[in-house]
Amino acid sequence: MKKITLLACACAMFLAPAVNAQEVQYVEDPAQGYIFNRMQDNWFIQAEGGVGVMMSYKDAQMKLGKRFLAPKANLFIGKWFSPLLGVRIGGHFEQMKGATDNMNAIGVRTDMGDQMKDGANVRLGQKFNRIGVTGDVLFNLTNWICGYKPGRFYNAVLYAGASTSWNFYNDKADGSGSWKYGGWNNGKEGHHDRNFALQAGLLNSFALGKHVDLLLDLRFDMVQEHVDGAGQGHKTWIEYPSAMLGLAYKFGKTEWNAPVVPICPQVKDNSAELDALRNKLNQANAKIRDLENQLNECLKKKNQPVAPQNNLTAASKEAPLATIYYPRGKSYITPVQMEIVNAVSEVMKQENDNYILTGWADNYTGNDEINIKLRHDRVNGVKKTLEDKGIDGGRLQTETNNGNLVDYGPQSAPLGRAVTIQRNK
Repeated sequence: MKKITLLACACAMFLAPAVNAQEVQYVEDPAQGYIFNRMQDNWFIQAEGGVGVMMSYKDAQMKLGKRFLAPKANLFIGKWFSPLLGVRIGGHFEQMKGATDNMNAIGVRTDMGDQMKDGANVRLGQKFNRIGVTGDVLFNLTNWICGYKPGRFYNAVLYAGASTSWNFYNDKADGSGSWKYGGWNNGKEGHHDRNFALQAGLLNSFALGKHVDLLLDLRFDMVQEHVDGAGQGHKTWIEYPSAMLGLAYKFGKTEWNAPVVPICPQVKDNSAELDALRNKLNQANAKIRDLENQLNECLKKKNQPVAPQNNLTAASKEAPLATIYYPRGKSYITPVQMEIVNAVSEVMKQENDNYILTGWADNYTGNDEINIKLRHDRVNGVKKTLEDKGIDGGRLQTETNNGNLVDYGPQSAPLGRAVTIQRNK
C-alpha cells in the first residue's frame, strides 16, 4: 500500500495545473498475479450423466461391436481457490456391465445373452451397480497456458482424484430378483462388497452465461476389484473409460481481481502550454541579465567603490545559490521551478561544496501544524529531486526555519513559500 501511495504522490508532483494535469487513474494489473477471494466466493455445483464401458479381464473376449455401454452419473460441489486450482467432492452412480465365465463373479447374469467372440469360453454376463463418494483436484489448463480472462467461453480443466464405492447386485442370475449389497459369489461370502478407484480426466467447460456452464467430461477410472470371482487368479484393476454431459452452476462471485495500481497520465513536454512557460522563463532571465548590466553601469558612473569581479563572485556565494518557490499550501515542485532545480544540480556537479537546504513557509496563512509539515515536505522534496539527478545526499544538509523568509507584511507572503539553497562553508 505504501508503494502505491508514493507512486501517486510522484505523479502529483509532476502534473502541475499549468500543464492541464489529469487525475491519477487506478486500474487492475494482472501482471502482479491475482488476489485470493473470500471463502464464500467461487463455489459451484455440477451434475453429470453419461455412459461408460467396463474393460475387465474377461471383457477383452467380447466382440468389439457388442461391448456394453452402461449408465453413470455424478453430482459434485466444489470451489476454485485461484484461477488455476480447485477441488470438488460428491457422489457417483455407475452400472457395470461385462462378461465372465465364473458363476462366482460379481453380479453374474444369465439373461444378458451371448456377447462373446466366436470360440471364446465365456458365456455369462455381469451386471452390478457401484454407489459411492469421490473427490478430485482441478487444474485449469486454459488459464495456465493463456492467462486468466474473465468471461472466457471455453476452459479445459484437468483433474485427478480417488473414490470409494459400495457394490449392489441382483440376487438371481436371471435378473428377476432384488438388488442387494454384496461382492463376488453374489454376496454369499460378502467379499469385495466395497472397492476403491483412481480417476483422471479432462473437463471441457463451455460458458452459457455468467453463472451457468455446459460440461463435457471425458473420464478414465481404474477400479480395484476381483471382478471375475474367486480362484481365477486375476485380481485386476478394471479400466473404465466414460463420457458425460452436464451442467455447472457457479454461486456468488465468479471472477478474480488483480492488485490495483495507479496509472499516471502522460505529460507532453512539447505541449503549447509548456513551451509558453519556457518562453516566459527565458524572457525573465534576459530581463535579469539586463538589470545586472544596468546596475554595473550605474555603479561605474558614480565612481562608487565596486568590488572586482572576483570579489563579486565571492560575495554572491554568500547569498543563496537558488530559491525555489511554491504555490500556497503545496509542496510539489512546479515545472517552472524544476528548471531552477535542474540548473542547480548542474552547478553542484561541477563543484565539491556541501550545501544547506532550508524549508520555509509563510506565517500569514495556515497554522503551525500545516506550516511545519510544509517546510519539511518542501525541503525533503528538493533534496530527493537533487539525489535523483545524481547529487550525493551526503553533500545536502536539510533544515527548516519557522520564521518568514522575507517579512514585508501579508502582501509579501508568496515570497516566504520557498526552499533556499546555500553553500555550507
